[in-house]
Amino acid sequence: MADLSVDFAGIRSPNPFWVASGPPANTGYQANRAFEAGWGGVVWKTIGDPIVNTASRYSAMHLGNTRIAGFNNIELISDRAPETNFEEIAEVKRRWPDRVVVASLMTDTRKNWHDYMKRSTDCGSDAVELNFGCPHGMCERGMGSAVGQNPEVIETIVGWVMEVAEIPVIVKLTPNITSVKHAARAAKNAGADAISLINTINSITQVNLDTFAPEPLVDGKSTHGGYCGPAVKPIALNMLHECAADPGFDLPISGIGGISNWRDAAEFLALGSTSLQVCTAIMHYGFRIVEDMKEGLSDYLDARGCASVTDIIGKAVPNVGEWQNLNLNYKRVARIDYDKCIGCNLCYVACEDGAHQCIDLIDPAGYGLGPGRVPEKFIPQVREADCVGCNLCSLVCPVDDCIDMVELRSEKQPMSWKEYQKRLADGDMDPIPAHP
Repeated sequence: MADLSVDFAGIRSPNPFWVASGPPANTGYQANRAFEAGWGGVVWKTIGDPIVNTASRYSAMHLGNTRIAGFNNIELISDRAPETNFEEIAEVKRRWPDRVVVASLMTDTRKNWHDYMKRSTDCGSDAVELNFGCPHGMCERGMGSAVGQNPEVIETIVGWVMEVAEIPVIVKLTPNITSVKHAARAAKNAGADAISLINTINSITQVNLDTFAPEPLVDGKSTHGGYCGPAVKPIALNMLHECAADPGFDLPISGIGGISNWRDAAEFLALGSTSLQVCTAIMHYGFRIVEDMKEGLSDYLDARGCASVTDIIGKAVPNVGEWQNLNLNYKRVARIDYDKCIGCNLCYVACEDGAHQCIDLIDPAGYGLGPGRVPEKFIPQVREADCVGCNLCSLVCPVDDCIDMVELRSEKQPMSWKEYQKRLADGDMDPIPAHP
C-alpha cells in the first residue's frame, strides 16, 4: 500500500489532506472530529481581533441536479477571542501530537503580527498561515486581499513575521490578482517557508429577480463574497501551476480550491501541491469524506506502482506550457461508438451550430446498422476529413465513452507556432493557407 504521508516545509503529516481555514475549522471540537475521521491536518479558522458576522452569510450556484457547484460566503474571520482559539489549539495538539495544526492569522500592525506569531508558537502550532486572501470585509480594513494584491506589502508583512518566527510560515494568496506568481515571489523573497492557494474569488452568485437584491440577503442588501467549491477548481489548478512552474520558485505549496474527491486531490498533487486543503466539500458532506479521499488516492497510487504520494507530486508541471510551443501538426478526430449511441444528436447540433459543421445525420438503415442497435431515426456520422479535433462533440455527449477522440498519424513533422514563425522569417517555408 502506498505511503500517504507527506513532509510539508519540514512538517510531517500522516496524509496530505488538511481541513482548510474556514467554518469547519472554527473550534477545538471540530478539529477533534476532523482528526477522528482521519484528516492529516487542520488549518484553524483565521484568528484576529474578534468580529461580528451577519445573517445570512452563504449563497450557492446550483447546476442542474448538482447542489453547490459553486459556493459564496460573506463570513469573516473568527468571531471568538484569540485567547480561546489559542487555548483550544494547545488542547488539540496535546491530544493529537501526530497531526498537523496550523494557526491562521490576520492582523494589522507589526506589533500585532509579532504578538500573534509568538502566541501561535507558544500554544504548540506546527506552523502559521498568513491570511492575505479574504476578498470581502477584512480587505476593507486594509487586511486580507488588500495585502495579497500588493507584492510590496506582502514582502513587508512577511518580513515582520519572519523577525520572530520559530515555526514554518505559510502565506495564503488571493486569486483576485493579475498574476499570482508575483505575490508568491514576494512571499519567498521575505523568507516565507511555503505558500497556499487559492483563497476565494470575488463573486455574486445570483440576483433575486423579485427583490433585485443578491443572495445572501442582509436586511434587503447584499455584498460581493468569496467564491469557492468545485466551480473554482480550474482556476485554482491554473494558479497552482503558475507558481509551481515559475523558474526558481521552489517553496512547497498547499493546494486549495474545489477539492472534493481523490481525483481532484491527485490532480492538485500532479500540478505541484504537497498538501491539500478542503473546506466547501466538508461543509457539504461532512468530515467523513476524507475516508474515500484517502482510499481512492491510495488505490490510484497502488495501481500506478507508486510507493508514496511524493511519486506524483509535480509530475504534470512540465507538460503545461505556452500555446506557441504546441504541435500544430498533431491530429485527432472524433469517432462514434454506435453500440452506445442513443441517437440524441446533441453532437450534431453542437458541431453544426457551435463548431465546424463536420457531422452529418445519416439514415441508419443505409449505414448497415442492425435493428435495435440505435434508435430508428437519423444518426450522426463524423466526416473525419473535415474534423478539426476540437472535442466539443465528446464533451456534450451524454453517454460515457460513446465518442472517442482518436489520434491520427500525421505525415508532417511536429511544428509549433513559434517554429512556424521562425521558418517563415528565415524563408524556409511558405505561409500555411488560410481556411476558405
